[in-house]
Amino acid sequence: MDLKYAVNASLLFTELDVLERPAAVKAAGFDAVEFWWPFPVAVPSDREVERFVGAVKDAGVQLVGLNFFAGDMPAGDRGVLSDPDRAGEFADNVDVVAGIGEALGCRAFNALYGNRIDGVDPAEQDKVATESLVRAARAVDGTVLVEPVSGAPAYPLKTAADVLAVIDRVHNEGGVDNLRLLFDLYHLTVNGDDLDAVIDRHGGVIGHVQIADAPGRNEPGTGEIDFDHYLGKLQAGGYRGHVALEYKPSGASADSFGWIKR
Repeated sequence: MDLKYAVNASLLFTELDVLERPAAVKAAGFDAVEFWWPFPVAVPSDREVERFVGAVKDAGVQLVGLNFFAGDMPAGDRGVLSDPDRAGEFADNVDVVAGIGEALGCRAFNALYGNRIDGVDPAEQDKVATESLVRAARAVDGTVLVEPVSGAPAYPLKTAADVLAVIDRVHNEGGVDNLRLLFDLYHLTVNGDDLDAVIDRHGGVIGHVQIADAPGRNEPGTGEIDFDHYLGKLQAGGYRGHVALEYKPSGASADSFGWIKR
């Protein structure tokens, strides 16, 4: 069975306006796209949402992944859902995300956990995070993804085990069962996790897959990850979702897909 690829249009085609990127993804030969949160605020105007939804529909691509609002990512934010002072922003954002998902048939939504905050008890952050994730899980028609992240020292979820502990906690305390692991080969490799062991032991909890090579976070073939091995193993284990290309192209975005044919 051939793999189904999706293009992350928050890292690829960034030379274009956000609303032009779905069409560029289609022109590059792909039928699926994913985005980080494509707006600068948690609750954009109805008109902004309509324009985004229209751009995806008009391009003829399927939105297969969307991030919840995660704060100011370029400034170092990695989510707001565990911040007691910002969880309200996340709660307001949940309704917008659910609406976009309904309009575009998207069923996978990535909820970045958020950094630890100096002076705030981690247990308090985890309590707030549980409440936020329960709210998100109940609101969306689909799966809420939780992701290990590298390159952010204050981000507490670095391995698959870290995420699985959160999923178990949210399930036990909130009674929801639609949280899954976002299996990002780049982040897990950089953080030193055992990808084979994660697939072998927890393949059934993997809800979405993203790839970039390591080191560098560029397209496959620029680093050291054996994608044939891991993607083949995921398929053999029953993964049938998309593999999202969440990498920084080493050159022009449109020229960064040659590795797929190889």
